Amino acid sequence: MTDTASKNKLNWNSHQVTQGDERAPNRAMLRAVGFGDGDFEKPIIGVAHAQSTITPCNNGLGELAGHIEGAIREGGGMPQVYGTITVSDGISMGTEGMKCSLVSREVIADSIETVSRGQSHDGVIVVGGCDKNMPGAMIGISRLNIPAIFVYGGTIRPGNHNGVDLTIVSVFEAVGSFGAGKITREEFEAVEKKACPGNGSCGGMYTANTMSSAFEAMGMSLPFSSTMSAVDAEKAVSSADSARALLGMIEKNIRPLDILTKKAFENAITVIMAVGGSTNAVLHLMAIAHAANIPLGLEDFERIRERTPVFCDLKPSGKYVATDLHEVGGIPRVMKMLLKEGLLHGDCLTVTGKTVAENLADEPDAPDAGQDVIHAYSDPLYVQGHLAILRGNLAPEGSVAKISGLKSIKITGPARVFESEEESMHAIMSDQIRAGDVLVIRYEGPKGGPGMREMLSPTSAIIGKGLGDSVGLITDGRFSGGTYGLVVGHVAPEAYVGGPIALVHEGDTIELNAETCELTLHVPEDEISRRRSEWVAPAPRYTRGVLAKYAKLVGSAAQGAVTD
Repeated sequence: MTDTASKNKLNWNSHQVTQGDERAPNRAMLRAVGFGDGDFEKPIIGVAHAQSTITPCNNGLGELAGHIEGAIREGGGMPQVYGTITVSDGISMGTEGMKCSLVSREVIADSIETVSRGQSHDGVIVVGGCDKNMPGAMIGISRLNIPAIFVYGGTIRPGNHNGVDLTIVSVFEAVGSFGAGKITREEFEAVEKKACPGNGSCGGMYTANTMSSAFEAMGMSLPFSSTMSAVDAEKAVSSADSARALLGMIEKNIRPLDILTKKAFENAITVIMAVGGSTNAVLHLMAIAHAANIPLGLEDFERIRERTPVFCDLKPSGKYVATDLHEVGGIPRVMKMLLKEGLLHGDCLTVTGKTVAENLADEPDAPDAGQDVIHAYSDPLYVQGHLAILRGNLAPEGSVAKISGLKSIKITGPARVFESEEESMHAIMSDQIRAGDVLVIRYEGPKGGPGMREMLSPTSAIIGKGLGDSVGLITDGRFSGGTYGLVVGHVAPEAYVGGPIALVHEGDTIELNAETCELTLHVPEDEISRRRSEWVAPAPRYTRGVLAKYAKLVGSAAQGAVTD
């Protein structure tokens, strides 16, 4: 047992310390919440959950926490349940409130670290749902480095209208289609009403399902747990199993930093490429690696992209949702196929106490016949991964493009410059954008937004208007996991700190080329230098409160937009 774990244990086991009576006030407080004489010798485990009726992603997490609490007690531990926060990306999307989304990742991490460190917990289990719950939890878990496990609240089942499966992205795209006169108001309202049938996180391989899949691949969640439906009985069973696994980790003193190695991060990136995951995974895995003190750079994503095919046909650019993937083998099937091809590190430790290879020993190494959710490794949708790292004079620190589902992955055209998401939306919806344009949405970065909003509303409106294959978009903001199209985000340095994206003028020629991984402003260098000398940083949009604090602390997206 580590020194830290020993100190935690000694805080409560009064008979193990010379001056045990000094702990009487602590024990008295714990007796008030249900501790008895024998309970002070048991491991005390934090159960952090983000139950909320703010979003269907988190509605139901409290019930799962209850199953976990019961399993901990049955297994000989003492649970201490506490809450953390969430922000609904889907509900805040396209509004000023979306600036709080990435900020919530830091609040979640800080709250978990604060409570479980403050209460000297022997272990912690975190139950999360919406996008920032996962990385926020893992950042906090990494800082604490006490035995820990993550439990995903589960994904939503798809809605359906006229035989077509729907997700929340269907509604965003319907906004553009309705605005373009392609669908009637009755059709538009039907999509809105049927898209989200109940509890669970957004159903495609969007950010929530991407990060849950990444955590399973990293070994920080139980096998099969990342693609379960939130409303199915197996989710409660898996949650209780997770509690039992955590008790085993405490007994063996398996800690997060024993699991979160560089190889584990490479496994996560490989799986994300294979399933067509969200661009946000780049930002979040970089932030988690920072917390775990693991050297991870954008070059690692590009290196793994070049060797990993996309062989799962999942939304947003594909046909299926996460529950479809679950029914044909889930992430373990994907991992076993990758392991067979030598693309995974099978020797990585996991929360089961076994290695990746041991967990996958009985899993088939090929997709089942009669389905096309998972393609054969030899017949992928794309021969290389879909998350490309672009650099150039517009993004010297790097940027991230999602290039799946596109007829072309390059465009050269005139810049259409917007100083905010709202400005771009007005132009798109009023038909001011034409085929061949390259939209530039800036001052939406980590500091400039602040908060690095997701540009799902403009990208979906572009798709809905029928311009998805003919219009490019670059931004120092982020994209939703539901975004697809010829788009580049996380452009760094961001505009607010004087990055080159701040120097683009309306009508400048921009080349977005994902084939060569370049993002280029075709303006002479002396003219760029002149513009730089004249550029003046804008006043901060917030001067007090959480967004002002965040803007002062947050770093570049190229390093994960971390605040410590």
